[in-house]
Amino acid sequence: MIETIRNAWKIPELRKKILFTVFALLIFRLGSVVPVPFINSDLLGSTLNSMGGIFALLGAMNGTAFSMAAVFALGVQPYINSSIIIQLLTVAIPALERLQKDGGEEGRKKIAAITRYTTVAIALIQGFGYYTLIRTTNSGALLDTGSIPGVWAAIVIVLCFTAGSAFVMWLGEQITEFGIGNGISIILFAGILSRVPSMILTLYTGISNNINGVTGDNVFNLPWWGAILIVIGMLAIVVLIVFITNAERRIPVQYAKRVVGRKMYGGQSSHIPMKVNMSGVMPIIFAQAIASLPATIGAFVPSAQVEGSGWNTFLKIFDTGSIFYIVVYFLLILGFSYFYATMQFNPVEVANNLKKNGGFIPGFRPGKPTADFIHKVLNKITLFGAIYLAIIAIAPIITGNIIGVSSLAIGGTSIIIVVGVALETTKAMEAQMLMRHYKGFLE
Repeated sequence: MIETIRNAWKIPELRKKILFTVFALLIFRLGSVVPVPFINSDLLGSTLNSMGGIFALLGAMNGTAFSMAAVFALGVQPYINSSIIIQLLTVAIPALERLQKDGGEEGRKKIAAITRYTTVAIALIQGFGYYTLIRTTNSGALLDTGSIPGVWAAIVIVLCFTAGSAFVMWLGEQITEFGIGNGISIILFAGILSRVPSMILTLYTGISNNINGVTGDNVFNLPWWGAILIVIGMLAIVVLIVFITNAERRIPVQYAKRVVGRKMYGGQSSHIPMKVNMSGVMPIIFAQAIASLPATIGAFVPSAQVEGSGWNTFLKIFDTGSIFYIVVYFLLILGFSYFYATMQFNPVEVANNLKKNGGFIPGFRPGKPTADFIHKVLNKITLFGAIYLAIIAIAPIITGNIIGVSSLAIGGTSIIIVVGVALETTKAMEAQMLMRHYKGFLE
């Protein structure tokens, strides 16, 4: 990746795109440290870190902005949720499906506009939910409205969160259009990497406390072999992610020969590429959101904090380090992987397109036999990809239980996103460099 950036820097046009992307990310990081008015950011950060649940996932996706209630606290999450909802609705609603398939450029613009409006609506809902959490936690100690009425303070806070999310969406679109591309993914990438310095500092503090013999209930203590285990595990996960991301199953396709006048067309061989992990990180995000739902609800129930109560016993079953949580998490990842793969890849549609273009898979008749074969291959690949995602997601949890670091539970999700975005960005830059040097292949 470093070599690709170095080569791209030599091209003036790509250099401008890289500088524009860096400038946009600086604006994003600036908005991620500007706190929203009327909120005690320091107390909020320590409170959210102790609550865990889905708040830990949101903190990992949005970086430090979420824990300090910055203007960009919601980040790109509303836009991602909006894109997923619209994508699912295009399958369920025929009008949206026709708009996507047959609407052309105008149809894509309308769907993009619908996605933006949905993003604003989701940001309003999430902003109000975040404000409600801040207002009800610690008996309102997280708020400092002064002499301003609570209603006006609530409006200001919710609108700041919503406006920040809308601006981040716009910033991502500008990076896609004028930068190096993949704007939303790059912003998500920057948000995750912003937590790396604090993670390194935490590991260093834990090792120092272990060496110096510092102990206590709220003191993080990490043995040196635990730090080595974390580093080796992260490197192994990166290697596995790179391998699986580039892996694909190629189904051979043969096109029949046909004679038109005095010329013969067709007869060439091709293949259908099927990515091993075509679902990306979405199954992990969905599974973690649902598996963490009991703990998230329990954070709003005062009786759940009482030791020995029914709610407290129930929440301990769904603790992120329990065996029950790991099993449920594993099964949810498998289920969502199959669901998302089915939404993205339609074997019947692929078989019909092959039949229309005179193509066939050797050994299988066109039509239903071809669709059945593609569906069978899809199920096998999805199972392998789902197990891979489950291993990536569960391995940090098991490692965290061994060395006593609960914050590793979301490490697999973050690494998949970071490595995936880095690979996609590298490929996009290589493609742009190839387009600008195509003359060299002709001479």
